[in-house]
Amino acid sequence: MVSVNDVYQKVLVLANKEQRGYITPQEFNLLADHAQKEIFEQYFYDLNQSMRLPGNNAGHSDITTNLEEKISLFERYDRSVQVTGDFGDLKMSGVTDMYRLQMIRINYSGISGLQLAEEIQLNELNKYATSPLGVWSKKRPVYTRYSTSTGSLTIRVYPYPSSNSDSVYVSYIRKPSRPTWGYEMVSEKALYDSDNSNDFDLHDSEESELVYRILALAGLAIQKPELTQTAAALEGAKVQQEKQ
Repeated sequence: MVSVNDVYQKVLVLANKEQRGYITPQEFNLLADHAQKEIFEQYFYDLNQSMRLPGNNAGHSDITTNLEEKISLFERYDRSVQVTGDFGDLKMSGVTDMYRLQMIRINYSGISGLQLAEEIQLNELNKYATSPLGVWSKKRPVYTRYSTSTGSLTIRVYPYPSSNSDSVYVSYIRKPSRPTWGYEMVSEKALYDSDNSNDFDLHDSEESELVYRILALAGLAIQKPELTQTAAALEGAKVQQEKQ
């Protein structure tokens, strides 16, 4: 995890250099959340690109390995979820931090072991149901995803697991928690309050990236284009160093 206080102090130092502007705690918290989300979502685009390229034998310098390590901080494995009703719907309302679903496994009563469910699209449902080779079973379950009229995510498993005798487990990548630089006002000055703060969820190696991105966003927010230019220059130097 990256210290939210360390990032804020570095942002302030760079922002205040040559009187380029002051970023309030409220502004920082909004920009910090946005920057973290940008970096987090970029992982998946970068991973998709890196997997198309040949790797190397040094794990610490392999792009795919490094990205997977960063993403692994957000993985949740075999979280138990309830089955609602009689039609195999999973109660996902309690899984509020899910970003991407990775796997569903079912422990059917009378069937040995956890069975991995395969995802199928709704328009394929009838094709699977009527195919002698594709039809689902308790040893080969499937699931579909769709939204209700209220926009809620619904997942339905086939064959329907029983809410009384069967168990269902989901594995997923969670969303990063919101970073917060907590503070209390003393003599009209904001002082860091660690008890009411929340650090960044990202890998330690992302500290400098967070600083640069927040600086760039701050330059737009407080109409200080020189801040954005400074952030771009620092980011450019960082990229060049990584390529050496």
